[in-house]
Amino acid sequence: MKKVLFLLFSTVAMAQQSNHVDFITALGKVTINDTSKIVKGTVEFEFKVLNAIDTIKIDAQNMEFSNVKLNDKPVPFINTRKEMQIVFPFVKGNNNLTFDYQAKPIQAMYFIGSQVTDDLQIWTQGQGKYTSNWFPSFDDVNEKVVFNLDIIFDKKYEVLSNGVLTKQSNQGETKKWEYRMEKPMSSYLLMLAIGKFRKQTQRSKSGVPLELYLDEKDSLLYETTYMHTQKIFNFLEKEIGFNYPWHVYRQAPVKDFLYAGMENTSATLFNTRYVVDAIGFKDRSYLNVNAHELAHQWFGNLITAETGTHHWLQEGFATYFALLAERNIYGEDHFYHALYETAQQLKFASRTDTIPVLNPKASSLTFYQKGAWALFVMHETLGDKDFKKVIKNYLQKNAFQNVNTQDFFDEVTKVSKFDTENFSKVWLETTAFNTLEANELLLKNKFIQQLFEVNKLKNTPFQEKRQYLEKVMQSDVYFKVKEAVLSQIQNESWSDKIKLYEMALNSNNTSVRQLLAVTVSTIPENFRSQYETLLLDASYETQEIALTTLWNNFPNHRSRYLDVSKNWIGFKDLNLRIVWLSLALATPNYALDQDILQKELISYTSPIYEASVRQNALEQLLLNQILSDEVLRSLVNATTHHAWQFSKFGRDTIRKLIKNSEIRTVYQTLQPTLLEQERLQLQRLLNE
Repeated sequence: MKKVLFLLFSTVAMAQQSNHVDFITALGKVTINDTSKIVKGTVEFEFKVLNAIDTIKIDAQNMEFSNVKLNDKPVPFINTRKEMQIVFPFVKGNNNLTFDYQAKPIQAMYFIGSQVTDDLQIWTQGQGKYTSNWFPSFDDVNEKVVFNLDIIFDKKYEVLSNGVLTKQSNQGETKKWEYRMEKPMSSYLLMLAIGKFRKQTQRSKSGVPLELYLDEKDSLLYETTYMHTQKIFNFLEKEIGFNYPWHVYRQAPVKDFLYAGMENTSATLFNTRYVVDAIGFKDRSYLNVNAHELAHQWFGNLITAETGTHHWLQEGFATYFALLAERNIYGEDHFYHALYETAQQLKFASRTDTIPVLNPKASSLTFYQKGAWALFVMHETLGDKDFKKVIKNYLQKNAFQNVNTQDFFDEVTKVSKFDTENFSKVWLETTAFNTLEANELLLKNKFIQQLFEVNKLKNTPFQEKRQYLEKVMQSDVYFKVKEAVLSQIQNESWSDKIKLYEMALNSNNTSVRQLLAVTVSTIPENFRSQYETLLLDASYETQEIALTTLWNNFPNHRSRYLDVSKNWIGFKDLNLRIVWLSLALATPNYALDQDILQKELISYTSPIYEASVRQNALEQLLLNQILSDEVLRSLVNATTHHAWQFSKFGRDTIRKLIKNSEIRTVYQTLQPTLLEQERLQLQRLLNE
């Protein structure tokens, strides 16, 4: 109850301030020390007092302040460690506030690697973490400010931020980058990223520079990582009907990023898992994330939901317009299959999910996918012309402001008699998924009709449907229908399904062949040579599945499989190399240098690697029951990682291991040698 009251008080307090004060611009002059992980800076705010008020608050987590001046005169302030409060009898009019600050962020700004090891990156993540951890700002999304940053750092690096880079100036061994915005945005969209990036620039049809960054070590991967970027941008600008609202658009992958991507205003950061070569693109394309984050530049950045209740206005819209961009590239069947897949997920989730779209506690599936489905339903009902008119009017009227669902509905009712009240009840206010209406819309597509026909046969005896299924596998139907056939026959006898499996292999479709690789866990000898062809597929995921499955099924051929795959690397998370090392270590008499292989596998658990590499290696070491002190230390270090998925993996794994009294004793012996944060984390686990 205390927490609820505090949140209510905080929300009311911020709302009260926004009724009295309007912050117009912010200029931050920031210096970052990557060794001490301290941010220092000078901040200048221009703001207007709308109504008399005696205290103005700026969110600032655990910061120190000095030289605080209001209109060039010292002014009293209070530092609550969460806020800077300027105490003064403010009256209507324009004001200037300047101060120096220092912060050591515990979140929202992340330091990866170091200059010593030549792998340093520094990046920020404001959404859900609060920019106020590294820059004095506003945790309330309704306070929109024109942010400008001057950032000073080592000149050997590149520094990225929001807006146009207006000037660069060397200052000895450092450089100052001056970034400027012209329009306001919410504080959570403020960003910076520092690394040894290299840039390629494209231009949209409308002339917007598209700055595409990669780590200098990945300079050969621009084309495959950023595949179709220009086409996506041009499509969305035309489809949305409102010009891209910023002067530049830049993108950069950063190490150990918390999410798939983040749509900071004019500058998206994304996860390095999407930095791929031509083979990796087939399994881990950045395309959908690329389109989703770009769509947010309109839906989220240009206009921002005023509260979490209306979060679908950002995520549902970005998800839907990303699907439209994919349809433009991959076609109608791809688009309808994506909607079909999410409809299945939503239908299943609705059995237990009791939180609707218009609720700040709704799940990601609800905000993203059900929100997108709601827009698809509206789009189909209004028709393309009226839907586009609604979107354009909605953006024009509310540009650079905060919005709620009614603001969107107001534009719908201006161009149509569409029943927004019923629509809201069915799609936004209830947890049930309207399967009947969804299926009616899906069945407009011929591929979906074929998919439904195959699915109707799930409970039909195999002999009665064999001929039909074989006909489907031999046809040129969209490959997802063939995948549905493979999924349906998993439990049939081998003699019945072998012909269909052979057809799947002969389809030469990477996705169909990959599903077969997943589906077949036990391989008869007479199918071995055919299954072995999967090792040659241009798919790192298929190769990993096939290698592991063949190794498990045919002990007498293990050495041959390992010889074939010994130079495989795979994605940036080294999936193929790490699996190969694991299998080689588990193959008796394969390698004389087992110690060397083990050392290599253990080396990938080091903090110099990204969390994805480390977790892959740790999982394989555990599978091989290699629990050296170094491995156990790496697990403890994982618990301190900023990525919650990896830290959770570390904690959960240690909990299981210390049930063994011998391993518990080893951990107790190791504890005094660990870093302070690691000792604290381990002690918590030992005390559970």
